[in-house]
Amino acid sequence: MTHTALDPVPAERAAVLDDAHLGDIQGALGTIRLDDHGARRGLSAKLKTLLAIVGPGLIVMVGDNDAGAFATYGQAGQNYGTHLLWTLLLLVPVLYVNQEMVLRLGAVTGVGHARLILERFGKFWGAFSVIDLFLLNALTLVTEFIGITLAAGYLGLPKAASVVLAALVIVASAFTGSFRRFERIAICLCAASLLLVPVYFLVHPAASQMALGLITPGLPGGSGELSTVMLLIIGIVGTTVAPWQLFFQQSYVIDKRITPRFMRYEKADLWIGIVIVVIGGAAMMGFTAAAFAGTTGFGNFGDAAGIAHGLEVHAGKLAGVLYAIALLDASVIGAFAVSLSTAYAIGDVFGMKHSLHRGVKGAKGFYAIYAGLVAAAAAIVLIPGSPLGLLTEGVQTLAGVLLPSASVFLLLLCNDKQVLGPWVNGPRTNAFTAVVVGVLVSLSVVLTASVLFPDISADAIIDIMAGCAAAGILAAGYAGTRRRTAARQDPVDRTGRDTWRMPPLETLTRPAMSTTRRIGMGTLRTYLLIAMILVVVKIVQVALGG
Repeated sequence: MTHTALDPVPAERAAVLDDAHLGDIQGALGTIRLDDHGARRGLSAKLKTLLAIVGPGLIVMVGDNDAGAFATYGQAGQNYGTHLLWTLLLLVPVLYVNQEMVLRLGAVTGVGHARLILERFGKFWGAFSVIDLFLLNALTLVTEFIGITLAAGYLGLPKAASVVLAALVIVASAFTGSFRRFERIAICLCAASLLLVPVYFLVHPAASQMALGLITPGLPGGSGELSTVMLLIIGIVGTTVAPWQLFFQQSYVIDKRITPRFMRYEKADLWIGIVIVVIGGAAMMGFTAAAFAGTTGFGNFGDAAGIAHGLEVHAGKLAGVLYAIALLDASVIGAFAVSLSTAYAIGDVFGMKHSLHRGVKGAKGFYAIYAGLVAAAAAIVLIPGSPLGLLTEGVQTLAGVLLPSASVFLLLLCNDKQVLGPWVNGPRTNAFTAVVVGVLVSLSVVLTASVLFPDISADAIIDIMAGCAAAGILAAGYAGTRRRTAARQDPVDRTGRDTWRMPPLETLTRPAMSTTRRIGMGTLRTYLLIAMILVVVKIVQVALGG
């Protein structure tokens, strides 16, 4: 029997919180019926399936190259040439492992990231995850509209009209009541992000210089600029691996009705998105470096609009226009994804209907949150005298502070056998993710310290990194020993995992809190609270001119 979007939820699949998340996969580029259980044999059948699945990984990755990314990659290219290109290749495995874990959680559980944190770790962490996501996403949305104003200004369009029109497009695209229509609009915008490629060829950076930058890790500027370069690298990490991505992709996979059976195709979708995001980031660093090399603008980054003018001087008006259109496009895609991740998370936690398959009348709260965020962000940008630069800095800082906690919960959930059963992490994924979490914690501490102490020295940064590395090695050794012991005592049975789904949440028992985990969670909570309070105080002081 085929279930439509609004059929009752079968008892055996009641972990799914909104029954609109059950039914046919209705992708932008194809459909897979719920009762289609046939094997995919032959290239044509596999390609049709991939086209139907494509969407979550592509959108979350292209949405990652948003207005903030344009500024960060542009700053790297304008100030340091191609010397930081290597960071993009270094981030590829980090992007894949993080996003692969959340797509696995979405397909297997049918429950969003925020709700899983609430159910498995308690009310404090559930509330914390939603509140910090809401605040951070609201600020991030403001940066997307800042990008829209910069692009509109370069193109000679009126600021207020551009912001209002963009907000209406962002809201109207989601308010169609059709998941397929929304995804088609989003994928068209993703395709438009490839406008960065012709800009690259118009500017034509030296291929040998690009290759050298990609394969040669280094910190330009010497010890005197180490703190500045480190902060920029942290910015690249923060704009490439953002907390909203985890919440968005897990919920979007669920809303698209993707199940474990199509895991391989969704992983392919993710790789397509990663390739596009790395090409876009490398192109931006490369053509910005070439456009400003040997000019007075080199080393003096201002904003994305300044890059457009620099491209025009170096390669002609067409290069500047294409870049500005790509910036406008990226800002809209980012706004789509950030708004949706918030609406999905709040709908999950409060048990509201939260699906793009539903019309506005069928999910009023979900659409109200989405539209309200967009409207508020647009209004803030249009307020005369708004501290837009300060807001952008605040977003980057808070994202850096909060990212480690998101990664910790992701790792814990992906080792929860009641949640993922035969899909729990293997030892290699755990080892790599533990290293990633350690690096993110180190970068978060450096970022927090640098905001509080703007004159922080290179030696202090090296001391912080060394201290975090030593603590991480000790923690990793202890955790590895415990995992190996647990694996010998309770090995994972991975048979039949293509049809395994998480049981209803109410049937799961809360994971036992060992002394080690309790200490770790308490330490994380204390660090986050102190760091957030200090950062907010610092931002307020700057705003008041203190």
